[in-house]
Amino acid sequence: MSSPAAIRGQEVRQRLLAAAAALIPERGWTAVSTRVLAERAGVTSSVVHYHFRSLPELLNEAVISAMRGMLGELDPILDASGTPADTIDALLAGLDGYSGTDPMTLLFTEAYLAATRDDRLRAAMLDVIDEFRGQVADRLRAAGIAEPEATAAVVMATLDGLMLHRSLAPEQGPVAAVLRRLVSGPAR
Repeated sequence: MSSPAAIRGQEVRQRLLAAAAALIPERGWTAVSTRVLAERAGVTSSVVHYHFRSLPELLNEAVISAMRGMLGELDPILDASGTPADTIDALLAGLDGYSGTDPMTLLFTEAYLAATRDDRLRAAMLDVIDEFRGQVADRLRAAGIAEPEATAAVVMATLDGLMLHRSLAPEQGPVAAVLRRLVSGPAR
């Protein structure tokens, strides 16, 4: 059983992570300061540094947590999909709630850009992406799709691209049919 102080500490830590995940899409990665973050979380700046060694560490953890949460929501959807075409439809349906200008899309966009300058963030994001890509590849392999890892990589990169493009062009045409063809080829 945790002490009341430990429970409060965890609550403060979660408030800081939630504040960071909200501020990044609102202001942009580089405009999130310790002061602004502390204000949003309802704590002093010193509390931020008590819970995290640095602001970049806090921002990175907030993004990785959000990514894991979003991809975790897709697990039951993928589990319910039978064929590779069903998997494509499920993944595309999972994107339906994202307009391109919603906070999660903006958070991911900011994170991808920040990862080009932060090796730790890039490695952590790759771990999350590789884990999910592996789940998709496993489904494709089980269905006898040739080169399941490469196919999963293309599918995942396409989904990322579609999500990013929604901010510029919300209507994207019949991409489901194209992706279904990608996963309908015979095993080789």
